[in-house]
Amino acid sequence: MYAIVEINGQQFKAEAGKKLFVYHIQQSESGQTVEFDRVLLVENEGIVTVGAPTVEGAKVVCEVKSPLVKGDKVIVFHKRRRKGYRKLNGHRQQFSEIVVKEVVA
Repeated sequence: MYAIVEINGQQFKAEAGKKLFVYHIQQSESGQTVEFDRVLLVENEGIVTVGAPTVEGAKVVCEVKSPLVKGDKVIVFHKRRRKGYRKLNGHRQQFSEIVVKEVVA
């Protein structure tokens, strides 16, 4: 059984026991249980249920393993040739690591 769930504006395929890195969840602590109810699709033993826009009564229960994980550093470099203009900027996106406990449909 799996579900397609929307978490913080991104869509993920959620299965029991799967580890997900989602955009940082505010006010979350390690070991806390979080529920997501924006389930777009549920597959249960070959039967697919598609929501319009969401599936009624379906939710995904997850546990927060690490509330703040930093992603890889992305370097942004701007340069204009022959003008002496150079600008270097770096960015590390903040994620939360969650583990899917169960999919309730």
